Amino acid sequence: MSSLCLNSLSGYRSFQGPVVFFVLDGVGIGSRDERDGVFMAHTPVLDQLLEENLVTTLNAHGTAVGLPSDDDMGNSEVGHNALGAGRVFSQGAKLVGEALESKDVFLGKSWAELKGRAESGVLHFIGLVSDGNVHSHIDHLYQLLDGCAEQGLQHVRVHALLDGRDVGAKSALDYIIPLEEKLEELSARGLDYRIASGGGRMVTTMDRYNADWSIVEKGWKAHVLGEGRSFAKASDAVETYYSEDPDMTDQYMDSFVVTEGGNPVGTINDGDGVVLFNFRGDRAIEISRAFEEEEFTKFDRVRHPDVYYAGIMQYDGDANIPENYLVEPPAINNTLGEYLCAAGVSSYAISETQKFGHVTYFWNGNKSGYIDEKLERYEEVLSETVPFDQRPWMKAADITDRVIAEIKKADKKFIRLNYANCDMVGHTGVVESVRIAVETVDMCLGRLLPVIEKAGGIAVITADHGNADCMWTEKKGKRAPMVAHTLNPVPFIIKDFSGANSIAFSGVAEAGLANVAATVCNLLGYEAPKEYMPSLITFQA
Repeated sequence: MSSLCLNSLSGYRSFQGPVVFFVLDGVGIGSRDERDGVFMAHTPVLDQLLEENLVTTLNAHGTAVGLPSDDDMGNSEVGHNALGAGRVFSQGAKLVGEALESKDVFLGKSWAELKGRAESGVLHFIGLVSDGNVHSHIDHLYQLLDGCAEQGLQHVRVHALLDGRDVGAKSALDYIIPLEEKLEELSARGLDYRIASGGGRMVTTMDRYNADWSIVEKGWKAHVLGEGRSFAKASDAVETYYSEDPDMTDQYMDSFVVTEGGNPVGTINDGDGVVLFNFRGDRAIEISRAFEEEEFTKFDRVRHPDVYYAGIMQYDGDANIPENYLVEPPAINNTLGEYLCAAGVSSYAISETQKFGHVTYFWNGNKSGYIDEKLERYEEVLSETVPFDQRPWMKAADITDRVIAEIKKADKKFIRLNYANCDMVGHTGVVESVRIAVETVDMCLGRLLPVIEKAGGIAVITADHGNADCMWTEKKGKRAPMVAHTLNPVPFIIKDFSGANSIAFSGVAEAGLANVAATVCNLLGYEAPKEYMPSLITFQA
């Protein structure tokens, strides 16, 4: 039995309907000009909601969500952690940075095993090569490489995944060329350090939520088997792909293999060590499974080398993926879901594949599975595998249909859903598609709100970070697609159809996503746990 307990809120009047919590993924409060896809879209429902009384904004980036500085954009993972945890925890980038600065990362048993493998074999680093600080940071890779050199590890290979999503759409050479120079500098000390393979993150290695295992297979072929288009250097690959297709962006760039004398310079073989240096979990789990699982059926690996595989962090603690890791993940306990289950509150969570883990795994403090299957139901709507700019409506209508049905069943008190459109389509940088994505979400809001009203419930609407609110940037008169998240605040709206209580904002200064869990507790009739950040609301007599 759980020892968690929620106390009833004094003077609270209960109501019949549910509290329905919307995450409009990627909807920030932007510049309100032609760059702002949320502003430029036709959004009569959201426009009306933003004129309501119970409207404010929340910080969804930087220190408000546990990242090192306020120059760091938020992301869906840390955003949903904060929403579900009610507190701010130091997140991946900060944890990894601290472990590398202190060199504690080189003291554990996993590093000792990797070092032992490197004495007779090769140590491989796989990861996203950019300073986006969402999945990885190139500085972490540099610190790992320096550590290898200081310890005299002779043979190191880097398998460089290209970003173009959390950084500029065509910025790969800004990272690949300095990395090649760094490796040449280290090799000049009598070491053998090289880039061995790579490819764009959306087509090579970094699939998530079992959406498209062929992406992982392509990465496996390049990194492990040395199969792919060959080039003398990684920078040559990028330059060639750019020249062949001027519209090519980094995230969709095909895989490549670096060869010498017709042979790959860095296949992964028996006895080697492998480190995935991405710190974010969602796009790290599938490649980890491919390395670790003996009985693996997602694709034909051709060969499964006997390597020591480790993540920079453990990406799924419940599923123990990966078994070995270099930095301990944040321990997030006493989440909103745990408290609500302890109080007997029934709940329902839904999103499509691309964000399903966010309303479940990340919301629940990086834990897989149900907290209490008798009280909860999670539903995943399978995402399509076509490029998001070609289907900007994605699965929003299907999600809406199922939430409407769930509200009409009247057996769940707390319902949470994520519309992925504005984030996933925002990452493409295709202006017309971004607007359609925003309008799709607005239309779905317009369908759901009358159902919540009829049920006598409350709608709570927010986002986990911005994205669609900035579609492009301009420098020296030239526009470039803005495909990364933004530093903009996100909306927070309460639409009370119940009429049971008189709700007002409590005036929390510098409010962020972590203030939301306490707010939900209050809306459901409970005092917020003492360890939670303050609620955004108060009830007036």
